[in-house]
Amino acid sequence: MRNGVMLTNFVMEKNMKFENKINILHLIEGAKKAEGLTVIIDVFRAFSLECYLHDMGVKEIRPIGTIEEAFRLHDIIPDSLLVGERGGKKCEGFDFGNSPSSVSAKAVAGKTILHTTSAGTQGIVNAKGANEIITGSLVNAKAIAAYIMKKQPSVVSLVCMGNGGVRPAAEDELCAEYIKSILEGNEMPDMKQRTAALQQAGGEHFFNPDTQEIFPEPDFWMCIQYNRFPFVIRIEKDELGFVAKKVLV
Repeated sequence: MRNGVMLTNFVMEKNMKFENKINILHLIEGAKKAEGLTVIIDVFRAFSLECYLHDMGVKEIRPIGTIEEAFRLHDIIPDSLLVGERGGKKCEGFDFGNSPSSVSAKAVAGKTILHTTSAGTQGIVNAKGANEIITGSLVNAKAIAAYIMKKQPSVVSLVCMGNGGVRPAAEDELCAEYIKSILEGNEMPDMKQRTAALQQAGGEHFFNPDTQEIFPEPDFWMCIQYNRFPFVIRIEKDELGFVAKKVLV
């Protein structure tokens, strides 16, 4: 992909190799221990979805910890949409669940997205020791590595949020290892095979006929399109809470 090539060239042409500390942490407890530049990783599906939402032209995304806070902000922010899940299912009263294939640019362009999930956004609200937070997914993994290369923080924390923030997930572990491999100048050569293998190890629910309403198969293919987007999502904060901003690399 063109964006992937551009980002690869950035690392190669500069002959850069990240030689500072890289920690791979896990779940909500890992988010609580994160320090330095922290990448909160949720491949299936929170932060893949946020990349697609930014690409669709949303006004802004606000990651939120609780459903109650999402409803509170919905009452005071014009043109806001409620997006999120608990246990994979769309939260009651929300406009959309956590499914990127169920969202269209026509529905979300120019809107403020209020986003709360079981794992990804919980990592953000719990990473209180981080100096800076960006989100992590396969769809912008190389952009994340390039961003870290540019910033050269003394410590990087890659937090794999897993399932519900309490059980490891193969896709998040793969994403962390992939980003780490790029930073160390030894990019994984077999990502196409590794991402496809998630069909049988981590993404089985997307192929179960009985769960298509919650986990549609197109979500899987959208979430494993590694290096699709040339931007990162950086978490900032204002008087209303967290804001997830798109930053081109």
